[in-house]
Amino acid sequence: MNIQVRYFASLREALGSSETIEMPSGSTVGQLRDALLALGGRHADVLARGRAVRCALNQTLCDESALLSADAEVAFFPPVTGG
Repeated sequence: MNIQVRYFASLREALGSSETIEMPSGSTVGQLRDALLALGGRHADVLARGRAVRCALNQTLCDESALLSADAEVAFFPPVTGG
């Protein structure tokens, strides 16, 4: 299933505004993050497990156990963003 990934604040500066990634059915937000980490490079740097990153699924804050659905939108952003 296709997942639209959006980035905000410093993550957007490093990775761009958005991208689409294919994930298997039944995947979670955490598994999506792991798939992005596996891309290496800038993804591995800014989404590293030691970094504080918040996430939202379909514009609702969530934790990484949230289940993805087809055509979902997942946003990643730092814990504090400016106005």
